[in-house]
Amino acid sequence: MKTGIAHLPLHGGKAPRWLFDRMTKLARGMVMVIIEEYGPEEMLKRLSDPYWFQAFGCVLGFDWHSSGLTTTVGGALKEGLRDVELEIGFFVAGGKGGTSRKTPQEIETVSERTGIDAKPLVYASRMAAKVDSAALQDGFELYHHNFFHTSSGRWCVVQQGMNKENRYARRYHWLGDKVSDFVCEPHAAVCCDFQTAVLNMVHRESEKARQRSVVISRHDPDRTFHELEAIVRLDMPRRHGIREEFDIDPKRFHKVLLKTYEYQPNGFETLLSMQGIGPKTIRALTLMSELIYGERPSYQDPVRYSYAHGGKDGFPYPVDRKTYDQSIDCLRLALDRSKIDRSERIHALKRLVAFYDSRSPQRNQNRVTGGLP
Repeated sequence: MKTGIAHLPLHGGKAPRWLFDRMTKLARGMVMVIIEEYGPEEMLKRLSDPYWFQAFGCVLGFDWHSSGLTTTVGGALKEGLRDVELEIGFFVAGGKGGTSRKTPQEIETVSERTGIDAKPLVYASRMAAKVDSAALQDGFELYHHNFFHTSSGRWCVVQQGMNKENRYARRYHWLGDKVSDFVCEPHAAVCCDFQTAVLNMVHRESEKARQRSVVISRHDPDRTFHELEAIVRLDMPRRHGIREEFDIDPKRFHKVLLKTYEYQPNGFETLLSMQGIGPKTIRALTLMSELIYGERPSYQDPVRYSYAHGGKDGFPYPVDRKTYDQSIDCLRLALDRSKIDRSERIHALKRLVAFYDSRSPQRNQNRVTGGLP
């Protein structure tokens, strides 16, 4: 799956009720037509494409450059499809803040009604959140998690984190069909215009560091703890980002090491999936794997290669018009066939045309607007 980039400054507030009500109706009509035309699995692919997701939010009428687009679009989809999920075989779980933590229960509730095996879906939801909060440490704290899945058990994830210091948001896209390994470059995309120093334990270059972290987690906890105590007393390079007074609670860390020692995880994914294993534990184990074994992890920000359709200025490459047009044409088809009010449809298309023209002014507008009733 290609990837994309989105500019997402943090905005406060929420969508006014009059707009959100319309967004739920329009989202419902578009999704139902897309699923009727292409199937529910295609809807997963579209949502996992960050540029399509952004354009979708614009068609629904939300601020194109706002972090709120992610949360509001997710909420509109969940609300709009609530009473037709069984009919179309497409389900939406999770949301913002405390609602995101209810995702496993929502998946299990659906499985009781449909016969879907909930275990792999719940695991996928939890691992996507665990990877983007603990294995990929980029300074963005997750606060939104939407899990989309079909009656056939296929899924995608759209989740978002915030950085309170630079006031930017970062959106993470996952497509289950493309995830062969949860801990080695599993994302469909990571989207943000603001890059930060990161610890990227899901980069391919971190493979040996992942292996050594597992080895350390299986050691006698007293031995490991004493080694770490010696390390944190050194004057460490800034890139490690670890300070004893802020990052390591000795009692808690020893307790976590005792747990991993008793469990003896057989791989990094198993280690990461364990309850109680969070960013601080991963940072400590990564630091030790580098200093003891010389296995340096990746510090590359995945957002550096998260471009889907290219840029109008030719950076990182010229606009991929075929893929771009496919995204637009799919939206147009959905709008043409959806059972929504004609004036609502025309306004939606105008918004889509205006958004697209601002990104690619060379496109023939007649191709988008032609055939309007």
